[in-house]
Amino acid sequence: MTETVLILGGRSDIGLACAHAFAAEGHPVQLAARRADTLEAERRDVALRHGVEVTLHELDALDLAGHEAFASGLDPAPGIVVCAIGALGEQDRDEADHDAAAAVMRANFEGPATLLAVFANRMAARGDGVLVGISSVAGDRGRATNYIYGSAKAGFTAYLSGLRNRLAKQGVHVVTVKPGFVATRMTDGMDLPEKLTAEPEAVAQAILKAVRRRRNVIYVKPVWWLVMTVIGAIPEGVFKRMRI
Repeated sequence: MTETVLILGGRSDIGLACAHAFAAEGHPVQLAARRADTLEAERRDVALRHGVEVTLHELDALDLAGHEAFASGLDPAPGIVVCAIGALGEQDRDEADHDAAAAVMRANFEGPATLLAVFANRMAARGDGVLVGISSVAGDRGRATNYIYGSAKAGFTAYLSGLRNRLAKQGVHVVTVKPGFVATRMTDGMDLPEKLTAEPEAVAQAILKAVRRRRNVIYVKPVWWLVMTVIGAIPEGVFKRMRI
């Protein structure tokens, strides 16, 4: 039986691309997002194009008290969970606005981590499942231009690593995804370098392949591994005089 795939953050460009990628392989899809009823056109498109069942589910990732009830309301329980929840924020604004900074941190770490914890426990209890967390290369080293967003993603990356370590002997696999720049509505208007920028569909295909092959950590564009290795190797005394 083909596992049902739950997409957390199903409104996002990457989330919808993942829905299409998994549905094309015959997986039923559950799309979860705020104001989920407004995704009916997207739901219908995935269902008709790929001939699978697609359902909509209301979700507020920051409503921590509601996570257990949300998971309990899913029928069937998903065998694969892809977390595409996140918010880029605006570094200059967030430096001056503590509430805005906290919102970015919660959207990129607290909400996704606590949601995945619910599914991790349920999968561990039954002895199978796959969790996919979309983190970021921004979490590989704190940089002046995006350290609020990056710090939250660093926390999420560490969380996924710990979760993978904990669940390895319980039949549950955890994949960490680091896309780099992605051409989405979130980055619209930004001047992104073409060779370092992926399309949402490429991210989705990389995730699909990682799930199949039980990969642990993936950089969607392999060049990002080299870029971040170089950035990570810069001595702190030099690095603090740079702005990258």
